[in-house]
Amino acid sequence: MAGTVLLVEDEPSVGELIRGYLTKDGYQVVWVRSGEEGLVELDRHQIRMVVLDIGLPGMDGFEVCRSIRMRSQVPILMLTARDEEFDRVVGLEVGADDYVTKPFSGRELVARIKAILRRTEQQPAKRESYELGDVALNRETHEVVVDGREVDLTAKEFELLAYFAANPGAVLSRDVLLDRVWGLEYPGGTRTVDVHVAQLRRKLGRPELIRTLRGSGYKAIAR
Repeated sequence: MAGTVLLVEDEPSVGELIRGYLTKDGYQVVWVRSGEEGLVELDRHQIRMVVLDIGLPGMDGFEVCRSIRMRSQVPILMLTARDEEFDRVVGLEVGADDYVTKPFSGRELVARIKAILRRTEQQPAKRESYELGDVALNRETHEVVVDGREVDLTAKEFELLAYFAANPGAVLSRDVLLDRVWGLEYPGGTRTVDVHVAQLRRKLGRPELIRTLRGSGYKAIAR
């Protein structure tokens, strides 16, 4: 078996399509119709991947994604009938790893899942901790501390900060950051990088830590 996928989808036809393709590719599928059920099943199984619809009854997909990220770093692929940049950005800000818009083919979905798993599971070993000025980051505990004060970051904000901290002083273009943090599968565009950098500056209270280089990208400054 290729592992267990938690599918949270309330539309029977879409759920049947996804389950069929994943099962054919060797995955075991736990399929539930609501976010509340999904959170229960997440704790009951060893889940390798979550496929999560946004338009769910009760808790919507954004709420479910936030709740998952509070307890797990399991990869999440979000599904939606919406195709607006705002929804894509929100989905990624609350912790999703990728985003697929309905209608989609079963083959595309399986390919996206495999790409996410390659990015998240087959990366070389990373340092557990970094320091950038008075900002300390720990990958193992997923904690960020600024001058003794703990700061709460989303999963993508944390990964973006970690990439800056691992490459202090390097000029990093928006395309490079989009590739290394979100992966080439993400269709949202480089605007997402700017949004996340702005969020990091605000939450860290260190706007000078990540410098904007007009026409080039960004550079982390270790004071």
